[in-house]
Amino acid sequence: MLVRGRGLSLLEREEISRGIAAGLSGRVIAAGLGRDHGVVNREIARCGGRAGYRAHTAEWLAQARRARPKQRKVEACSRLLEAVNAGLAQRWSPRQISCRLAKDHPDAPELRVSHEAIYQALYCQARGALRADLKGVLRRGGTVRVSRAQRAAITAKREAIPDKIMISQRPAEAEDRAVPGHWEGDLIMGAGNRSAIITLVERSTRFVILQRVPYDHNADRVALLLTQAMGRLPQLLRRSLTWDQGREMTRHARFTIATGIPVFFADPHSPWQRGSNENTNGLLREFFPKGTDLSIHSQTDLDNVAYLLNGRPRQTLDFDTPAEVLDRMLTEAGEALTG
Repeated sequence: MLVRGRGLSLLEREEISRGIAAGLSGRVIAAGLGRDHGVVNREIARCGGRAGYRAHTAEWLAQARRARPKQRKVEACSRLLEAVNAGLAQRWSPRQISCRLAKDHPDAPELRVSHEAIYQALYCQARGALRADLKGVLRRGGTVRVSRAQRAAITAKREAIPDKIMISQRPAEAEDRAVPGHWEGDLIMGAGNRSAIITLVERSTRFVILQRVPYDHNADRVALLLTQAMGRLPQLLRRSLTWDQGREMTRHARFTIATGIPVFFADPHSPWQRGSNENTNGLLREFFPKGTDLSIHSQTDLDNVAYLLNGRPRQTLDFDTPAEVLDRMLTEAGEALTG
C-alpha cells in the first residue's frame, strides 16, 4: 500500500540515496519505499539530481522549505482578495467563488484559486471569536434528529388531503428538468411552529420565490398566499407544483382553480422527491435559523434573500446563476416576469 499524506523522512531519503548509488530507477526505489514514483522522482530532481543527491542535504532543504513563511495566494493578490471577499459578502461558498472566477476570468490566471485555498485562508487565520463566527455561519444548523417513529407519529396526526394527485401522475417532462415551469414547494417553520415562510423552487433553473406568511398558516391562508406568489408568473412557468403531504395544502384545489397550476403530492417519508426544495430550505436556514420568529421578516427582507440565492452561481447549472438561466429561457420564449 502506498504511503500518502506524509513527507519523506531522513531514513527514506537515505534509501533513495542508496538506490541511486546502486543504479536503480526512481520507480524501483519508490516501490521499495511504498511511495508513488512521482514523489521520489520530484525529490531527486529538486535536490541536485541523480548526480548530486545527498540524503542529509535533501533533509535540510526540506526543513528549510517547511520553515519559511509562505504568503497564501488569496492574500498575495489584491484583485483576488477583493473578488473572494465580494463572493463571501454575497454568501457564496468557496467552491462557487472558485469556479465562478474561472468562468468569468478565463484569461486571468492570477484570479484562479482553488476552493481549498479559500478555506485555508479562512480557517488558518481563525482564532477565538473569529473561529466562533465561522462556526456560526454554517448553512445547516440542525441539532436534533427525528427518528422514523417520531416522523411516523407526526404524519399520523396530519389531516387527510382530499382529492390529492400523487407524484407518480406528474408529467414525465418534470422529471428530467428539461422543461421549465415545474415547481417544488414547502413551508419552513419558525419557533414553536407559530410563523412560517412559503418556499418555492423551479426545478429546471433552481429559481427561488419566497412568500411571507405573517401569521396562522392554515390551509385557506396558504392557498391564498400561494396564489399571490405564483399568480404573476408567465404561462411558461405555470406547469405544476409538487408539495409534501402537509395539512396546509388541504385547499390545493382552490389554488389550482385560481392559477391553473396542478398540485402533485410526494409520497410519505420521501424528501428526495422534492430534492431541490429540500436543499434550498437548508440554504435558507443560513438566513432564517431554526427556533427563531420568522414573522419579524418583511416581504422585502424575503425578496432580498431570494435575490441573493438567485444570484448565486450553482454547480448544477455549470456555475451560472438561477437568474441567468431563467432569463435565458424566458428570453428565448419571448416572455417576461410581470411585477
